[in-house]
Amino acid sequence: MEYSYPINLDWSKDEMATVISFYQAVERAYETGIEASEIKAKYSAFKEVVRSIGEEKSLGNEFEKASGYSAYRVMQLVKNATTK
Repeated sequence: MEYSYPINLDWSKDEMATVISFYQAVERAYETGIEASEIKAKYSAFKEVVRSIGEEKSLGNEFEKASGYSAYRVMQLVKNATTK
């Protein structure tokens, strides 16, 4: 698939990389599976960049429209998971 990740151009390169890393983890969750602990860690780093719930929802909706993958649904599944 080819699409652009939703990012804020005001973020630093490191912040952009953190957000993109989280989106890539969501993709892996759908495509091949991912350890719950890994995606939880990436989400935690993502939340250091995207602190507001409103911005998280907006970016998540943009990502889902572009990719078809829901970061929200993935995080709901891994919220209490201990494995893939």
